[in-house]
Formats: sequence, C-alpha cells, structure tokens
Amino acid sequence: MLAAWVEELGEELGLDMPEVFQLNLALEEAAVNVMNYAYEGEGLIKLSVSSNGQEIVFVMEDEGKEFDPTKVKDPDITLSAEKREIGGLGIFLVQQFMESVAYRRKDGKNVLTMIYKKK
Repeated sequence: MLAAWVEELGEELGLDMPEVFQLNLALEEAAVNVMNYAYEGEGLIKLSVSSNGQEIVFVMEDEGKEFDPTKVKDPDITLSAEKREIGGLGIFLVQQFMESVAYRRKDGKNVLTMIYKKK
C-alpha cells in the first residue's frame, strides 16, 4: 500500500524511478521502525506530505514509545554483514536518501520530519 502511494506521488511530482525507489525505501524503513519498536501491539502511523516544487516534506507521527532515530549511531558499513551489529541500517538509509531528518516529541507523539530534495 505504501509503495503504491509513493509511486502515485512520484508521478504527480514528476520524479524519476530512482527517486521513487529511494523515497519508497526510506519511508518503508521509517514505518517499519515504528511498527517494530514504538508499539507493543497495534498502533497507528500518520504520514503527511507537502511539496513546494523542489522539496518534498514528509511528516510521520505515531503515539508509541518515545524514540529519536536521529540519535542512533551510524552502522559500520565497512564491515561484512556477518560482522556488523544488527539494526541501524534502515535509519542510516533514511538519512542517506533524505536531505534532512529531524525528530521531536510533541503532545505524546513521535514526530519525524524528513525532507527530500528533488533532483
């Protein structure tokens, strides 16, 4: 469902397929982190988007456990997969694909703002 939405968004905003792929991967990784760590059971994720033509701003909100992904240490990608610690790669990819990533806790919600700059 998310992938189809990102593809539609990409068409509307005139993004090429590599950009759509990057956005899809980044948003999926951010959402999976919320699903895996914010809630012990079911929970909601709200994703909103806006664009000024050059930048696309995604705001992901959840009411789960407080977690600031911007404070996670980058994984050592020079190590082989077998030697690397588990976790952190998804957040790293989000930060690589987005122009900026910011976190805040507001009114009991995790708010992750991700800005993508069109190529």
